Amino acid sequence: MIEQTHAPNEISQLPTEIESPQGKLVYLYIEATGGASADELGQILTMKKISILSVLSSLSSADLVEKRNDEYVLAN
Repeated sequence: MIEQTHAPNEISQLPTEIESPQGKLVYLYIEATGGASADELGQILTMKKISILSVLSSLSSADLVEKRNDEYVLAN
C-alpha cells in the first residue's frame, strides 16, 4: 500500500474546463495530496495506467497539471 506523504491542502472549486468524471477525480486527488505519480494515481484510484495517462495528457494540455520529476502537480 502507498503511504501518503503529502500534506493535505484546502480543496478549491474544480476548473470548469474539466468535463470528464475521471479528469475531475484525478485533478482532485492531485490537489488534495500535492502531487502524485501516474502509478500512484492508477493504484489509488483503481484506474488503468492508459486511462490515467490519457487524463493527465488532457489536464496537461489544458495547463491544469504539469509533470515535475516523476510526479504530476497542479500547474501554477
